[in-house]
Amino acid sequence: MFALITLVIMLIGAVAISRSMNSGQIGIGNISFKRDMTNQSERAVQVALTALQPGGALASAVTRQGNLASANYSATLLPSNPQGIPLVLLGSDTGFAAVGATTNDIVVQDQQLRIRYVIDRMSTSTGACSPATCTMLNSMLYGGAASELISAQNNSSAANNTNPSAVTPQEVYRVTVRVQGPRNTLSFYQSTLTAN
Repeated sequence: MFALITLVIMLIGAVAISRSMNSGQIGIGNISFKRDMTNQSERAVQVALTALQPGGALASAVTRQGNLASANYSATLLPSNPQGIPLVLLGSDTGFAAVGATTNDIVVQDQQLRIRYVIDRMSTSTGACSPATCTMLNSMLYGGAASELISAQNNSSAANNTNPSAVTPQEVYRVTVRVQGPRNTLSFYQSTLTAN
């Protein structure tokens, strides 16, 4: 009788251990899958960086003043959901066509991944950027004594410049990436960058 009770307890323990191992392996698999999607999103960020560098589709400051759908670019901040994801990445291909080209999607066939991205300038209007309409990097810097204001608009290479450490303000761009994986899993990633 005691042997049968012990055998039933051991059987229940073996089943519990087996289920625990299976759920642990599933959890590890999900974490590695999510990490891979994060790594794959860097492909789109690199495409955006290349577009903003010399020789790229968005290299010219004049080009960046207006929308350029062929480069998945919007000169103004796109409408977003409460989490900050542009709505064009949440909708259909038809809705995305107003801002970008689906032919720019990065497809990784062997991993069943489709990577879509959009670049939007952190601006309230098209045209030339200014601190009043755009989010600017290094628009003002404080240095030295607390009362000393270093304006980044001062050219650091100008003759007799009193603020040689000044940095020219730069427009900020947001790159949002949607990675669609197997079983229609979706992950979203964002980066901010400047053109220069």
